[in-house]
Amino acid sequence: MYRYVKSVPRVPVSRPVITSYVFMSIGVFIIAWTLWPILSFFFIDQVVLAKTVSPLSDPTGIHTGGTALAYANNVKDTTNPNTWFPTKPQKKVSAQVNSYILSIPSLNLTDATVIIAGDDLAKSLIHYGGTGTPGDYGNAVIFGHSTLPQFFRGVKDYKTIFATLPTIKIGEPIKITYDGVKYTYTVTEKIVVEPTDLTPLEQRFDDSYITLVTCVPPGTYLYRLNVKAKLVRI
Repeated sequence: MYRYVKSVPRVPVSRPVITSYVFMSIGVFIIAWTLWPILSFFFIDQVVLAKTVSPLSDPTGIHTGGTALAYANNVKDTTNPNTWFPTKPQKKVSAQVNSYILSIPSLNLTDATVIIAGDDLAKSLIHYGGTGTPGDYGNAVIFGHSTLPQFFRGVKDYKTIFATLPTIKIGEPIKITYDGVKYTYTVTEKIVVEPTDLTPLEQRFDDSYITLVTCVPPGTYLYRLNVKAKLVRI
């Protein structure tokens, strides 16, 4: 005996459906690719890094017990270094040497220009006016822009120059050429602080130090990353 059963016709997947799935997958990938540096900072990097809040008071009243985001919203122009700290504008310096060169081999950052008491972070790294100079006793404070590390372009674009700074490791070298003399500093500490924290500007005169400052998480300016390094003496 034979019994005939009518087969269920297979509905072919149309090209528009396939195309929509492809574009959805690409969209999910782009979102994940964009958010990963920020999420990894919060859930991985920030767990490792010490987070401190400066006991120093805010002389301007911009930030009085609020959140870092509240202060960040008051920052009108992040390319202007004078807006990075709730203090008076940086000290203007008149000196024979007004710029120098910084390199970080482990981050593929070569021959970046640092302007002493400069006003435009879109054109160079800025050495905060009034802080120590490389090779001398004191603390040279240098800061620059960061963004998502995917857009890091080195010295070709100073708006992205410190995008990979959060990945620097303790013990790695930072090289500076100041007034024709080459100095090597070794990273000793990485700290995440509030935007109102004034401790990066503090001066120590027992040795020669530098502090690199940028915004974190990558692509935002909620907090500040301070990378501290000490001079390697020969």
